[in-house]
Amino acid sequence: MNPASTIHFASPDQGEELARAELYGLLARLWLAPPDDELLAQFRVAVTQAPFEGGHLEAPWQDLVAAMRATDTAGAAAEYDALFGGVGKPEVFLYGSFYLTGFLNEKPLATLRGDLAALGLARDDTRAETEDHMAYGLEVMRYLIAGDDPAVCTLEQQRRFFRSHLQPWVERLCDAVAAHPAAATWRTVADFTRAFMQVETQAFDLLD
Repeated sequence: MNPASTIHFASPDQGEELARAELYGLLARLWLAPPDDELLAQFRVAVTQAPFEGGHLEAPWQDLVAAMRATDTAGAAAEYDALFGGVGKPEVFLYGSFYLTGFLNEKPLATLRGDLAALGLARDDTRAETEDHMAYGLEVMRYLIAGDDPAVCTLEQQRRFFRSHLQPWVERLCDAVAAHPAAATWRTVADFTRAFMQVETQAFDLLD
């Protein structure tokens, strides 16, 4: 699974579901690696209106666009490395197992792998990150929304995956990033991600 690398939101005529999928893809891209010149160029011409109607995402989206316009590839790469990279233990972990158990490669990762196998999905072997990486979870959601397998890509599968593998820990990651003194651009990524996760949580709750 390869996170999307472009900013393109569906028009109202194309439907909110496609816009959701594209937003999950964009966030997956931002959590996987710092933006390159092409992505930053797209932010410079991106609309400042939130991808979805309603006030909850408006301010976080505007802050994210402004932050991406204010940075460059070197600055973004340096910040990403300071937060999530480096030699040894990173300042902020991007893996669900850490937030759920305090350790990496624990039972939540094994559970996730089993659920992915049931969906017919597997990790890209060319990537070093394990399946509980933030970006991979977001990319799975993008696939479950916009994928072409009607037996797998259903609203119920979205709800199950979100509740099992994103909702329990993503806001903790966002809080950790927002509280870190080295976070500037990624503080806005975290704030928008948190707001989007809250919107998704409320939407899935309405299905009960």
